[in-house]
Amino acid sequence: MPLKERIDSLLEEARKIKLSSLEESEKYRIRILGKKGEMNKLFEDFKQVEPELRKSIGQALNELKTAVQEAIQKAKDDFGKDKGASPAADLDLSRPADSEIGHRHPLSQIREEIYRIFGKIGFDISDGPEIEDDWHLFTALNFPPEHPARDMQDTFFVEKNGNNDVALRTHTSSVQIRTMMSKPLPIRTLCPGRVYRNEAVSARAHCFFHQVEGLYVDKGVSYADLREVLMYFAKEMFGSNTKIRLRPSYFPFTEPSAEMDIACSICGGKGCALCKGTGWVEILGCGMVDPNVLENCGIDSKVYSGFAFGMGVERIANLLYRVNDLRLFSENDVRFLSQF
Repeated sequence: MPLKERIDSLLEEARKIKLSSLEESEKYRIRILGKKGEMNKLFEDFKQVEPELRKSIGQALNELKTAVQEAIQKAKDDFGKDKGASPAADLDLSRPADSEIGHRHPLSQIREEIYRIFGKIGFDISDGPEIEDDWHLFTALNFPPEHPARDMQDTFFVEKNGNNDVALRTHTSSVQIRTMMSKPLPIRTLCPGRVYRNEAVSARAHCFFHQVEGLYVDKGVSYADLREVLMYFAKEMFGSNTKIRLRPSYFPFTEPSAEMDIACSICGGKGCALCKGTGWVEILGCGMVDPNVLENCGIDSKVYSGFAFGMGVERIANLLYRVNDLRLFSENDVRFLSQF
C-alpha cells in the first residue's frame, strides 16, 4: 500500500477509535507509537519520498501522530485511577518513607578521619583559594624558575604573563604560605583541599585530586618531632601494628626531605602487586620547612623551625578500601558509593 494511503488509514482509525480501558489504550500506543510501531515504519519509508511530496506527507505524519496522542490522552482522562476522587483519598500518612538514606562520600570520610587524628594533638584547619598566584604557589615555596611545575605541561594556568602567573593550585602548600603570613606563631595546622595537575586521566592518575597537608612551626621543632607525629598518624589510621620508614627525597620547600612508606597491609611486608614486591607502600611526603620559606613569610629562621607533610586523600582511601581505579571516586556511581 502506498505511504499516503497507509497514513490516511491510520488517521481515520485514530479519529474514530473508542478506547475502553487503560490496558487497551496502552496496547494501541505500543502498536502505533512504540519502538517497533507503525509510526516508526512510516518515518523510515518517509526517507524515500520524492522531495516535491515531502511537505504534504510530512504534514500528514504530524497530523497522524497528534490524533493518536489525543486518543490516548482521552483514554487516560476517562479511565485514570480513582477519577473524580479527592487527591488525598489514597494518601496514607502513616506509611514509612521508602527512600534510601544517603551518607558521606568515601573521600569525605577519609578526610574527616584525618582531621580527627591530627585534631587530637592540636592541629586546626586552614583554607585557601583554588586559583592561586605565582608567589604563593611557587616563588615563596622556593621553586626555581626552571622547575617543571611552572610549565604548562604540568600545571593548568589561568593567566600566564611572565610576571605573576595565575594557576589552579597544584598543591595546598600555598595555603601553608598564606597561613604563615597571616597567623601568629606557633602554628599547628592542616591545609586540605582539591588540587589540579595537567595529567592524563587513568586508573592511577587524575587531573584533579584531594590533598591534606600539615604544618607545624614553633621554637625548637625537630626532625624527631616530625617522625613521631607521622608514626602516631600511621598507627591511628592503619592500625597499632603499622610500621613506617622514611626515605630521603627532595622537595623545594623542605630540607631535609623524605617520603614516608608504611608496611603493606595486604601482604604483611612479604611483597605483592599492591606494593610491587617491595613490602612497602608510599603514602606521603614530608620534611623540615626550608629556612628560605620561613624567611619569605617573615618568620625568623634562626629562632623558629618547623616541619610539613602532605598526603593524597585518594591514596589513603585506596589503601584502606583497596579501590583499584582512582576515577571511581569522582564518577558519582551510586553502586560504588553505596559500598562505603
